[in-house]
Amino acid sequence: MPKAYWIAHVTVDDPAAYEAYRQANAAVFARYGARFLVRGGPQDVVEGQMRPRTVVIEFADLETARACYHSPEYRAALALRQPCSIADLAIVEGWETA
Repeated sequence: MPKAYWIAHVTVDDPAAYEAYRQANAAVFARYGARFLVRGGPQDVVEGQMRPRTVVIEFADLETARACYHSPEYRAALALRQPCSIADLAIVEGWETA
């Protein structure tokens, strides 16, 4: 079964408020076995346009990734993020090689 990923491109308007979101999402990500692969480091956009912050989070599978996003715990954290940032986020299934 292939892994799944949250891929987000984020513009943070209020870093102090965004920190509250990061603290709130830690427990829910741990509960769903999420692992950060990319967490807002420097990026070199070579084609098109992107938001200044990229985040990639790995999950065991697509069902787990979706369940985390729709969980009441994450929805509570999301309520902290939305007033202080704008995000484009996709949940995608990974590629499983044979």
